[in-house]
Amino acid sequence: MFFTYFKRGLLAGGVAGLAYGLFMAAVANPLVGYLEHAQHGHSHAPDGGSVIAESTTALVSVGGGLLWALFLGGCFGIVLYFLEPALPGRGAAKGFVLAASGFLTISVTPWLVLPPFAPGAEQALATSTRFALYAGLVALGGLIAASSVLAYNRIEPRGRALAVVAGATPVVAAVVVLSLVSPTLVSHPELSADLVAAYRAMVVLSQGSIWLLIAATFGWLQRRTPFESTTTEPTQPTP
Repeated sequence: MFFTYFKRGLLAGGVAGLAYGLFMAAVANPLVGYLEHAQHGHSHAPDGGSVIAESTTALVSVGGGLLWALFLGGCFGIVLYFLEPALPGRGAAKGFVLAASGFLTISVTPWLVLPPFAPGAEQALATSTRFALYAGLVALGGLIAASSVLAYNRIEPRGRALAVVAGATPVVAAVVVLSLVSPTLVSHPELSADLVAAYRAMVVLSQGSIWLLIAATFGWLQRRTPFESTTTEPTQPTP
């Protein structure tokens, strides 16, 4: 059964990766190119060399997006195999809870301190320091996600609405506190605030969509063979 979950995770990651790679090639890369030109205050028509470079960048984006989503999908399947009985909800809902927890852990919590940076960003910290800080924030995000799930499970017998409030409390508290106490570590002096906000929104939505597609595809694959679940007993043949 472990291999089944891992295989489903890889398949779900493959679907999400193809979608993410195509999004990067069609939307993200042109936006990054626009930002690079905007910060220098000029634009130009693409020549032959730049067309080749853009095509290469598009291929790298598709390949890189696929590999990233395959990694996330594989990890998703493994973690779901072990934690599925403890996750709130039923059936595919457990996968969406895990996807939200993964997004909170890997992306949202670190971004509250180290937001996505566009081309030309100025970093207040050295690269090694940023990596160490990111790792610590990922660990913090994992603790927040675990606290949210534990709070929901503890309060759920008293009522689902109350459990939702209890589960959301650690997340909301972390967002508010980190947003208030975090210094400005990334700045974009050559870009307008609107362009920076658009770039960050694109990053947040694209990464969130990867997790959403992984959970949705995994749930669809799981519904095709519902007896293969860590929360249900295998179906016994009728004598």
